[in-house]
Amino acid sequence: MAERPLDVICMGRSSVDLYGEQVGGRLEDMTSFAKYVGGCPTNVSVGTARLGLKSALITRVGDEHMGRFIREYLEQQGVDVGHVKTDPERLTALVILGIRDLDTFPLIFFRSDCADMAIAADDFDAGFIGSAKALMVTGTHLSAPQVEQASRTAVAQAKAAGTQVVLDIDYRPVLWGLTGAGEGEERFVASAEVTERLRTILPDCDLIVGTEEEFHIAGGSEDTMEALRRVREATAAVLALKRGPLGCSVFPGAIPSTIDGGITGAGFPVEIYNVLGAGDAFLSGFLRGWLRDESLDTCCTYANACGAIVVSRHGCAPAIPTWAELDGFLETGSTHKRLREDRRLSHIHRATTRRFEWTAVYALAFDHRTVFEDMAARHGAETARIPQIKTLIWRAARRAMAGHTGMGIIADGRYAQQTLFEAVGSGCWIARPVEAPGESPLRFEGGPNIAATLREWPAEHVVKCRLSWYEDLTGPEPRAQLAALQALAEACAGTSHELLLEIASPGPGAVDSGGLAQSLDAIYATGVHPDWWMLPVPGGGGAWPEITRMIEDRDPYCRGVLLTGDGVSLEPLEQALETARHHRICKGFAVGRAIFGAAAEAWFEGRLDDAGVVSAVAENYGRLVAAWRSARAA
Repeated sequence: MAERPLDVICMGRSSVDLYGEQVGGRLEDMTSFAKYVGGCPTNVSVGTARLGLKSALITRVGDEHMGRFIREYLEQQGVDVGHVKTDPERLTALVILGIRDLDTFPLIFFRSDCADMAIAADDFDAGFIGSAKALMVTGTHLSAPQVEQASRTAVAQAKAAGTQVVLDIDYRPVLWGLTGAGEGEERFVASAEVTERLRTILPDCDLIVGTEEEFHIAGGSEDTMEALRRVREATAAVLALKRGPLGCSVFPGAIPSTIDGGITGAGFPVEIYNVLGAGDAFLSGFLRGWLRDESLDTCCTYANACGAIVVSRHGCAPAIPTWAELDGFLETGSTHKRLREDRRLSHIHRATTRRFEWTAVYALAFDHRTVFEDMAARHGAETARIPQIKTLIWRAARRAMAGHTGMGIIADGRYAQQTLFEAVGSGCWIARPVEAPGESPLRFEGGPNIAATLREWPAEHVVKCRLSWYEDLTGPEPRAQLAALQALAEACAGTSHELLLEIASPGPGAVDSGGLAQSLDAIYATGVHPDWWMLPVPGGGGAWPEITRMIEDRDPYCRGVLLTGDGVSLEPLEQALETARHHRICKGFAVGRAIFGAAAEAWFEGRLDDAGVVSAVAENYGRLVAAWRSARAA
């Protein structure tokens, strides 16, 4: 297909899905829910973007928190949101759903006068539609006059511009008013009216995708082959029939006598955990091949693999694989029938779907608890004053980084809770310690149930964990520490938090490259893959190539290393940053006492007021940021 700015424009439903987390129970008994982006066209816009296509979405969301959630998520996934309109009068659609068993997936659509059912023809123009290779529309948006008119207008503009038209039949009887509100999972109700409405759009389509039940409604027959023949009478489109575990059958021309007479793509033998969203993943994979002019056999392979990955996971859009993940799955497969238990595949998925990109992080670390407690005690101050000094340090960081990107903090929940409240949503990189200070081997401050602790943390918080330095990694204490770290890594994966792992030096200047690399190697050997490393200044510049090789060989998806002072003063840190600038694995720094130490001591002693603390800390922090930027620019 000819090159155009966009590969595909998806048009239609956009909702927030609230998925029950208790699998195997009734929806009535669900006690907690995971929040995901949902709606067939929205899921496909995310899926195609993850698979390397340039996708855009035409929809509407409400002017409220859920609408902003959808918009922000789409932006983070690389979807063009220029035509995602904010409707000031309507709420974002919601869907509540659960996984009862392999055949039962109760769901309730909350879509009464919702935002995405108010899409209008003036929400887009012919130029935008013509900028894409393909336009995807759904049968659901033929169910009400305004969205039907908008869909038909877009299709007419696509035909005039030579843009391919893709129809996902997307049949939900409840959305056509054919069932009660409590029967959202019902997949088929015969309706001559729905069949006739669908038949009027079939001639304009170039690709039509649906399950057997969906082709039944489109063709007006509950015999699959007869339904396909009736659809073929109305259109020359490629027909892609989704067959669940059996894979798919594709019919580019005349309909054969049997379902296997088309181009067949075999399914992948995986455990079916959740069928909801698998069809959207299927279409995403199919479009990855179809819009890149791949063979239909290849399109089927991509589509079936994407569907297999999603049926093994919780959620719709968040479960769709990235191209790196799909490519790896097709190349090496998996030894796990339950794909969600494949740690390699899960790691690639998590690492390639992270919410934010950080080219550099300048973290002001003031998560110290015992340091501030000791400081207060030396000067006869109450610990109640510690939150005040931490607030001043936060103000200093904001002053120094006003108008700049890359600002980061590491702050604790014990004394800097107000800072954590203010930092969320500010664009600041935020890490928060999980370890109990001064404990060895590792113990968690919130108690042994680390997963329960992290469930209360905002998704933006990076989990920072400090590990003591061990030269001998074979003794009982290091082994206990590594076991606790494995539990932490699993909890981070389960709660979608990134992990920052700090390797603490036994003292300034005591770090050698061999010992540091040995520690990293031992941690990787346990199956733990931190998103970030926080490492002390290594002895000599020769350590960096070894560290870089170690991390990139073990985990090419690691975000990188933040250099920490760990007792080093500003001047040596500036020199260390100069050395680190040559090595792409180093993404910045995480420094604390060298920046705030002297000012905090003077404040507790009464020699420096609040304004003086803010000025002094901002100056030191700004100095280190400038040193890093200068080194990188060189």
